[in-house]
Amino acid sequence: MAYALISLPQTAHLFSVWSLRGVDAVWVMTVSFGDVFSAVATACAPDQPAVICDDQTVSWAEFEHRSNALARALRHAGLSDQAKVALYMRNGPDYLIAFAACFKARLAPVNINYRYGREEIAYLVENSDAEAIIFDAEFASKIPTRDEASALAVRIVARGSAPEAIALESIYRSDGAPLDLRRSADDLFLLYTGGTTGLPKGVMWTSGVLWNVLAASRAAAPDQPPPMTVEALQEQIRSERTRGAPQVRYHIGPPLMHGTGLFAAVSVLSRGGAVVCSASPAFNPASALDAIERHACTGIIIVGDAFARPLLDALRKEPGRWDVRAVTSVVSSGMMWSAEVKEGMLDFMPDALLIDGLGATEAASIAASVTSRDVRPSTAQFIPADAIVVRPDDFRPVTPGSGEVGLIAKGGDLPLGYYKDPERTARTYVTIDGVRRMIGGDHATVDADGTIVLLGRGSHCINTGGEKVYPEEVEQALKSHALVTDALVFAVPDPRLGQSVAAVASVSAPVGEQTLIAHVKTSLAGYKAPKRIVFTQEAPRAPNGKADYARARAIFEHELN
Repeated sequence: MAYALISLPQTAHLFSVWSLRGVDAVWVMTVSFGDVFSAVATACAPDQPAVICDDQTVSWAEFEHRSNALARALRHAGLSDQAKVALYMRNGPDYLIAFAACFKARLAPVNINYRYGREEIAYLVENSDAEAIIFDAEFASKIPTRDEASALAVRIVARGSAPEAIALESIYRSDGAPLDLRRSADDLFLLYTGGTTGLPKGVMWTSGVLWNVLAASRAAAPDQPPPMTVEALQEQIRSERTRGAPQVRYHIGPPLMHGTGLFAAVSVLSRGGAVVCSASPAFNPASALDAIERHACTGIIIVGDAFARPLLDALRKEPGRWDVRAVTSVVSSGMMWSAEVKEGMLDFMPDALLIDGLGATEAASIAASVTSRDVRPSTAQFIPADAIVVRPDDFRPVTPGSGEVGLIAKGGDLPLGYYKDPERTARTYVTIDGVRRMIGGDHATVDADGTIVLLGRGSHCINTGGEKVYPEEVEQALKSHALVTDALVFAVPDPRLGQSVAAVASVSAPVGEQTLIAHVKTSLAGYKAPKRIVFTQEAPRAPNGKADYARARAIFEHELN
């Protein structure tokens, strides 16, 4: 047995490229996060922060007591092993306490997107077979009634009150002793997709697989292997305390209800760090920078340009206001992070590693790219982590350097599949040459040196006169213009070409439509340039930074009609 660890500095491990490989066999110790969270709380100083959200700080002692109390209450309410518990909350300590409590009680947490409407919430509750829901009071009116969802028997409300719901605060004041349960690495949680290619589906992650996926984030130093047992993890945390090492603290900008924010938070907590976040409905770059400086955060979690560009704009607007030179890593996943923005951020945090991770709800740590003072930034170019690019028809690997477009196929530690959907599971998780891989629809080419060049999701691919155009590369070209702050590209019907390329863009100062079209043509083939561009104050995106192409298309059509 052997392990290969392509490591990043200590505070930059979150999305590092890490895998285990053996000649004859691979053995990995896996555990339940119910045990992990309790072990970490025991090893940390009781008064060390676990979660800092706006003006609220929850210590590790409080995190342990509250998560135990909630776990105990859920079991006393009649929930049995692997019963589903929907989490319908904004960012904050309650979300992470509830997530930990579910694992401690051997229950399966389920994420709910708080932007969904009542019918979408009802679908998620029914599809996930949720028997309990923990929700912020502001969302009470969207939750199905007992007549509409009789299986949803347990209702717990946070940040306020709601009819027929138990107050979470009252549960926190109850017995917080540890539960006497034998947990398993096979304990589940359901991470629902965003529904961009159909109805949202619950991806079945096991605790053990997540423990392996996040292994590198637990390493104490770049040249050391990560602790693979709970006991080794505790020993490492206690050793750091004895040496007086500073606590790892990451500011997490995106919502915890999505994979990027949640996986990052679990990674930070599972090595004794502190999660810094905000309950605000919208990302505020000035407030984020205030928190990063005030709490001495050494790491930041973002979602591409949707978060990085506002942060950079704020830093440039008031260059002397924030000192962020202590930041050693900025980690992004979920959308494009342009080279121009990466380079600008290094002006303010020169010692940081900028880690651009390629992941999905169905698989984590597919590939990554790293930018630093010594490594030039790139856009959409990644070093694979047990990922290959295969032909869509026969799943044979494409030849590096050939320019052939294929699908990214990720191996290694993967979820079980989609909840209650074996057919879609069989289409997404396939066996290639004896290796189980996830094929999620991302198109890419492979350079001669093995670098993966991401083109975009095939479901958004534009076919214009027989030529394929991936929106992401056109968006990248548009945003390389100095005045473009954001852009979304999509297909519109064309009587001659079938489809033509269209865009909505937000700009920092007036610029002509034809000027931007000509700018795109300086780096891309003419047929890839938008035929029309509509200007909008803000390109439509979800709170996690992902593009809302349906709204963008509606804005485009409204402006032209």
